[in-house]
Amino acid sequence: MPPVLKVENLTTEIKLKYTILRAVDDLTFQINPGETLGIVGESGSGKTMAAMSIIGLLPPGASIVKGSVFLNGRDVTKASERELQGLRGKDIGTVFQNPMTSLNPSKTIGWQIAESLIIHKLASEKDARARALEVLSLVGIADPKRRIEDYPHQLSGGMRQRVMIAIALACEPKLLIADEPTTALDVTVQAQILTLLEDLKARLGMALLLVTHDLGVIAGHADRVLVMYGGKSREEAKANDLFTTMRHPYTQALLSSIPRVDQNKTRYLPVIPGLPPDLSSSDPGCKFAPRCNQRSNMCLESEPPVASLNNGHLYSCFHPILGPAQPTFADDDLAHFEEPENFGEPIISVSKASKSYIVRSGVTQRKLGEVQAVHGVSLEVKTGETLGIVGESGCGKSTLAKVLVGLETANEGQIKIAGVEISKLKSKELRVQRRDFQMMFQDPYSSFDPRMQIGDSIAEPLFVQGIGNKDEREAKVREILKDVGLLESSLTRYPHELSGGQLQRVGFARTLILSPKVVVADEPVSALDVSVRSQILNLMRSLQEKHGLTYVLISHDLSVIKFLADRVAVMYLGEVVEMGYTENVFTFSSHPYTRALLDSVPTPDPTLARRKGLTPIRGELPSALEPPTGCYFRTRCPFVLEACEHEKPAFTEVDTDHYVKCLRSKELFIQAHVDKNKR
Repeated sequence: MPPVLKVENLTTEIKLKYTILRAVDDLTFQINPGETLGIVGESGSGKTMAAMSIIGLLPPGASIVKGSVFLNGRDVTKASERELQGLRGKDIGTVFQNPMTSLNPSKTIGWQIAESLIIHKLASEKDARARALEVLSLVGIADPKRRIEDYPHQLSGGMRQRVMIAIALACEPKLLIADEPTTALDVTVQAQILTLLEDLKARLGMALLLVTHDLGVIAGHADRVLVMYGGKSREEAKANDLFTTMRHPYTQALLSSIPRVDQNKTRYLPVIPGLPPDLSSSDPGCKFAPRCNQRSNMCLESEPPVASLNNGHLYSCFHPILGPAQPTFADDDLAHFEEPENFGEPIISVSKASKSYIVRSGVTQRKLGEVQAVHGVSLEVKTGETLGIVGESGCGKSTLAKVLVGLETANEGQIKIAGVEISKLKSKELRVQRRDFQMMFQDPYSSFDPRMQIGDSIAEPLFVQGIGNKDEREAKVREILKDVGLLESSLTRYPHELSGGQLQRVGFARTLILSPKVVVADEPVSALDVSVRSQILNLMRSLQEKHGLTYVLISHDLSVIKFLADRVAVMYLGEVVEMGYTENVFTFSSHPYTRALLDSVPTPDPTLARRKGLTPIRGELPSALEPPTGCYFRTRCPFVLEACEHEKPAFTEVDTDHYVKCLRSKELFIQAHVDKNKR
C-alpha cells in the first residue's frame, strides 16, 4: 500500500530579528498504514518543528522554504490555510504534550469532541454527541455519560490526555501525530496512554508519528525510529536494528544517558558533553562533531553523506560505531561514586504526620469535605542518606515535602530536623532554622525572579539571613557556582538566557548557598531532556559526597530513585505502603502498587520491552475526598481479597528494614524471591 505520509527534503526556517534558524534541514521519511514511526532527539533537535511543519502549525516567522509533504498522495505544503483547516482533525489528528493548555477550560469535554464532528463531518448535534460518547468509551474513560458534561479542570492529567486522544480520533484520521504525549504524566498513566495508542492504531489502521525524547518509550512502541539532531536526520532504522546495531554516536549517547532501573548506581551516568548546536550557524561540518568522541578533522569540514545498509538502515556519519555499547570517556577510570559504608544518626524524624485540607463550595464556602493529603506517615532519614519518595500524582508526596521544610504545617504528628521540631517554630524562628533545610523545586523557570540577575538570585538567601558583607557574599556565590559547573559569566545573565539544565544548576547553587544539612528535591529532573537529566543526577551525587548532604528525593521516575536513593518509601493516597532499602524494594517488591509502578517503567530495549509488555495499572487514583474503605489500593489491586474491603492493613516487616502495608505482603515477598531465582 502507498504510504500515508511521505516527507521529501523538508526544510523549515524561522526568521528572527537578526538571524535565521534552520529548524528542519532536508528531512526525508515516510510512514505506512498501521505503522508507528518514532522521532527522537533532545530539545532543539527539530523533531517538534518537523511535526508542526507537516500540519502547517508553524510559529510566527517560520515557513517551509523547501521540500514536500504528501498526505495520501496530496502535497499539503501547497494547500491554502483554509484547505489545511479542513485536513486538521479530519485526516490528521494531533495529540499535544500538555492537554491542559490544549483544551478549552470554558467548554465541556463533550462539546470539544463534538465540535470537530460538526465542522468536518457536518454531523447533527445529536449524532455528534453520540459519537463523542463512543470515542470516550473507546479511549477508556469510565462512565462516559457522566464525564461528557465535565470540564477539563475536573479531570486528572491522564484523563485529560485521553480526552485529547478522543478529540484527535473523533473523525477517524489516517495519521495521528503524538508530540510528547506522555512526558508530563506519571509512569503508570504513561503506560496506560501508550498501550491505548497502540491498541487504537491496530484497531483503526492508522499511521502514528510518535515524537519523544525518551528512547524507552520508542523501544516498546515504534516500528521504525528516526533520530534527529541539529534539524537533520542522523539515523533511521527499524526499532530492533537501531537498538542492536546503531551506527551514529549520537544515538549511542542518547541511549547510554538514560537512567535504568537495573543500572549500576556506583558509576556516573554517561552524559553528552556540551550543548545542542546553534541552528543559526552556517559553519560547515557535522553539527554533532563538537560533542562527539569519534570526531576527526573531516567531521569539522563537511557534512557526512547518508549511508545505507541492506536492511534500509540509514545513517550520516564518517566514523560509524557498531552496536549499543556505552561510549568511553577520558576520565572513565575516575567515574565512580564512593559508596558510604554506613550513615550517621537520624537527622529527619517524622512521627505519625498528617496534613488535611478542607474543601469548600465556591460561593457559599460551605464545607464539602476534607482531603487527607498525608495520613499517619512515620519515617527516619539518616545523615548523608538519600530517601526516595515515589508514587503517582495525588499520592501526597509533594505535600509531605512541603511539610518537611515548613512550607505547610502538619495537622497532627511530629516532625524533627536536626533535633528541632519544625511544627512548633514561629515564623521568625523557622526562617533562621531554614538554613539547615532547603527545597529544590521541579520547574526552575518559575523558581526565579525573571527581573533579577543570576548572581543576585543566588546571593539573596545570604542577604536575607544577614550572612557576610557584600564581598564575602560574592566570593561565596562564585565558589558555589564553580561547584555546580557553571561559568562566572552566568552571574550577570537573566533566567530566560539560560537553558533548562543550566537553570536547574543555578537552582541547586541557590539551594546550597546556605550550606544546608538537608535538601528536599521535588521532581528536580522531570522537566529536563534525558541527556541533561543525567548531568544533574551526577551533579547531585557528587555534591552530596562533597558537602555531606542528606536528600529527600520526590519523583515518579523509578530509574532516578534507583540511581540516587539509598532507601525508598512508596506512597499511595497519602499513606506509605512500602518502605525499605532501594535494592530490596525494587528486587523483592511486596506491595501490588510497587509492582505496578515497576511494571510500568519503559525499557530501552525493544526485545525486552515487547516480551515484557507494559501492564498498566487499571483505573484511576481514587478521590482523596472519598477514599475507599479498608485498603485504599483495593479498587485497583489484582490480588484483592474480600477482607481488603473492610480491614485496614498495618505495616508488616517482610525482611530486615523492609516494611509493607498489605494483607498478602508475605505471600508476595516469597513470590518475588521465586521470580528472581527464575530470572
